[in-house]
Amino acid sequence: MKILACNSNRPLAEAIAEYLNMSLTKAVVRRFSDMEVFVEIHENVRGEDVFLVQSTCFPANDNLMELLVTLDALRRGSARRITAVVPYFGYARQDRKSSPRSPISAKLVANLITTAGADRVVTLDLHSGQIQGFFDIPLDNLYAAPVFTNDIRAHYTGDDVMVVSPDVGGVVRARAIARRIDADLAIIDKRREKAGVSEVMNIIGDVRGRRCIMVDDIVDSAGTLCNAAEALMKAGATSVSAYVTHGVLSGGAVARVTASPLEELVITDSIPATESVKLAHNIRHVTIAPLMAESIQRISEERSVSSLFD
Repeated sequence: MKILACNSNRPLAEAIAEYLNMSLTKAVVRRFSDMEVFVEIHENVRGEDVFLVQSTCFPANDNLMELLVTLDALRRGSARRITAVVPYFGYARQDRKSSPRSPISAKLVANLITTAGADRVVTLDLHSGQIQGFFDIPLDNLYAAPVFTNDIRAHYTGDDVMVVSPDVGGVVRARAIARRIDADLAIIDKRREKAGVSEVMNIIGDVRGRRCIMVDDIVDSAGTLCNAAEALMKAGATSVSAYVTHGVLSGGAVARVTASPLEELVITDSIPATESVKLAHNIRHVTIAPLMAESIQRISEERSVSSLFD
């Protein structure tokens, strides 16, 4: 087994390799003067089970191209099996035709990854489950729930904790966390007028006097999260925190979070933290490296991955 990393999230790849008591495969992923991607793998990979770690986060197109070119390099280097480990799967929000003459970009990216040479894909908390069907190769969709559950248990005790889904679409994810920590569940019903803008409409459940923990998969502009936090506080919640798998946090999102009623926003390292995220007083990271490493080990040894989440 070999683990190789592109440039998008080397700290996570290094942490995964360290957990497995391995070193990253020596490789160079660089640019020509016109920013064309060039890859050189400096170790023999013939007949090897290779795991390529690369999140397709900002800059999404550059990182996606790095992933595709490196997959091709591994295929042409005669690797026995190539697994693309994509902790954050970019373009996942474009999983359907939302308007006439619009693309289904998640399907396009799935085709690109398969054509480039991946035999398997490992990812974390896909935005929607149907994306698994976009791939004609095996896909393991891991869940951050065990990581979040352990952290919540370490920081929140008592019967006044309530898990909240910030929208109807995230109910299954929030319910899974609520079941694990034996807490009640509330749901926020919101109306989205246009992309990136949301309006909180109604709270389903009594949050008065409760410490609310919102659970979601992606925080991008943080508008939904901050609006939901304000609505929960107005409804009588004593505090509001949030656990979100992928901290995209683009544009003015960090400033929005720091100015919001959110006591704490906990995100994973599926996307490397920017300097502003590191300096934010109410944003904290938890690592998914052990979870990803254990999954990689089980895939390599042909053992069950789903039992990690039982």
